[in-house]
Amino acid sequence: MKSRPKKIKVGLIGNPNSGKSSIFNLLTGLHQKIGNFPGVTVDKKVGQFALTDGSNVELIDFPGLYSLYPNSSEERIVVNTLLDTHSEDAPDMLLYILDVTHFKKQMLLFSQLLDLGYPLVLGLNMIDIANANQMAIDSDFLKKETGVPTVALSGRTGHGIDELKAVLSEVSQSPPNTKSFYSFSRTEKEIIEKSQKIHPVSSSYHALLLAHHADWLTFLTREEKQAYGQVEFPRLHHQVEETMERFEKISPLYEKTVKGSASAGNILTKKLDRIFTNKFVGPLIFFFIMFWVFQAIYSWASYPMDAIDSLFSWCTDLLKSSMPPGYFLDFLTDGLLAGIGGVLIFIPQIAILFFIIAILEEAGYMARVVFLFDRIMKFFGLNGRSIVALISSSACAIPAIMSTRTITNWKERLTTIFVTPFMSCSARIPVYAMLIGFAFPARKIWGIFNLQGLAFMGLYVLGFLGAIFTALVFKLVYKSNQKSYLMLELPEYRPPVMRNVFYTVWEKVKTFVTEAGKIIVIISIVLWGLANFGRPGQIALAKEKAQTEAQKEGLSSSATEALISSKALEASFAGDFGKAIEPIVRPLGFDWKIGIALITSFAAREVFVGTIATIYSIESTEELSIRERLAKEKNPKTGAPVYSVATASSLLIFYVFAMMCMSTLAVVRRETNSWKWPIIQFLVMTGLAYGLSFLTYSLLA
Repeated sequence: MKSRPKKIKVGLIGNPNSGKSSIFNLLTGLHQKIGNFPGVTVDKKVGQFALTDGSNVELIDFPGLYSLYPNSSEERIVVNTLLDTHSEDAPDMLLYILDVTHFKKQMLLFSQLLDLGYPLVLGLNMIDIANANQMAIDSDFLKKETGVPTVALSGRTGHGIDELKAVLSEVSQSPPNTKSFYSFSRTEKEIIEKSQKIHPVSSSYHALLLAHHADWLTFLTREEKQAYGQVEFPRLHHQVEETMERFEKISPLYEKTVKGSASAGNILTKKLDRIFTNKFVGPLIFFFIMFWVFQAIYSWASYPMDAIDSLFSWCTDLLKSSMPPGYFLDFLTDGLLAGIGGVLIFIPQIAILFFIIAILEEAGYMARVVFLFDRIMKFFGLNGRSIVALISSSACAIPAIMSTRTITNWKERLTTIFVTPFMSCSARIPVYAMLIGFAFPARKIWGIFNLQGLAFMGLYVLGFLGAIFTALVFKLVYKSNQKSYLMLELPEYRPPVMRNVFYTVWEKVKTFVTEAGKIIVIISIVLWGLANFGRPGQIALAKEKAQTEAQKEGLSSSATEALISSKALEASFAGDFGKAIEPIVRPLGFDWKIGIALITSFAAREVFVGTIATIYSIESTEELSIRERLAKEKNPKTGAPVYSVATASSLLIFYVFAMMCMSTLAVVRRETNSWKWPIIQFLVMTGLAYGLSFLTYSLLA
């Protein structure tokens, strides 16, 4: 199809769960990167490695698919790329990975690729499992019958990788295989002839597929699509007939190539599925696992997160002790370092979540979870895979949103991304802990349950209800022609390949740091600027007044510093903005000081507590001391407590529903490849938070 370039572009193709990701990792190691296919948000994983003859290979790991008649958007991307030979992503040759324990089923796609006309290499994966189950694979016979070079591989042990590189080198210098697997009918030959006149290609089967898929192929011109529309083609009938004929040829080939079967693995899988997919026991097991996952993320991540926080605190103290005071020092410590720290501190949670999910995925369990919850999630416009994101977002929405990449239906994935931040994350805990004491007294219900504890749990329930009902509204409002269905293969249970697990963790962490991280740092610097600069002379004047006031009242040095910081913040652009938005937040029961805290907590929700401590000149940031200080705060006009039951309840409701996390918005921007959806998400969540907060304050005030 193409003349051989200096760098060989190889497309890695295979069915889902065929183990092609293991082969990709073995071939490329850490020499891989993530991008997007042109015009879409579907990931394109590309890796580099060298062949035995020194040639460089660019390996494209295409999404898994079952045949060249796609059923999902990701499968369409693969077919579109393979049929568009002039595309920059079109490979020079193909490496097809076939799981020998599912030989017969996965030969369908192989036979189609063989007829498509690309130079082709067949990798027989899971050969170690086949040997352990006394399966014999006659690869020489298979090569003779198909004309395709065949290599026995093990993605688990690395067996056959060196031989594979040698075969790829040999095939890259050979002409394409001209052997045909499928015999065309008279009608198909007529359609092929018409197709070749509209869009000439080198392969007859290629021409037939162009006619079959013409209505959605992106590279065809409008005139070509109109011409294909005039071709009478019974598409569904043809697809069924072709598939049946291919399996008629695959069956005798299978009988002569494979001796024995992986029955032991099938028996174990069936026994385990009686438990894990049981409609009563299965969900209980899943929620127990998710509870453990949540505890792991929340507990295990605290140690490295504390270490990262301590490291940046040490760096900040070091800079302050070795550099003269000034705006440049403040920029380094409170702007740049704070921004970088705000990125890196999320890494432990992301790494732990994807480490556990990757293990469950590798073991074959996550496919069962999708199967269990797909029906009920569909009712709300979500997907079975959405349940994992919703539950894991109780720790942090950032890794939860990144985990939605497993959802192939774009509308369901977008809906999941849209509603995931409604789930109360761990960053809300300090805010809840500080405010619940104002809204709910510390007393027992029925002599057993703590009212404040029930209120805490109720806030999580509110978040979940907000997520699923928003998803239901999103389902009704956002229209999509993409069909929603679950096409899922339940793989056999297998021990996870830890190499793949660590590659997955590395990939997710690297993507977050390089993509979302730079946005977070920029916004952190902007927030620092707003909090440290103001109208000419105003901050300096505020500091002088604060110093004079502190001397009159005989405040300690730490209290004086806190008072100066409070007055300086009030005089800054952030303070001006807080006072400017006071008329907007006043109907919610908030004053300008709370308005400033709302602004600064956009960097991260937990910043609210520290901001309140600064504004009210509180030396300690412990929740109890803050609560004691805030309880004394009075409205200067009415003399009533600022933090009344109505105000505290209103603020709690606001934080349950509001999108107060720039890190989450940055990740949504990365995952949707557009600013449109994070902006809509921010407006919808903030609008809902405002309305419910206003209603709460109006009822309780």
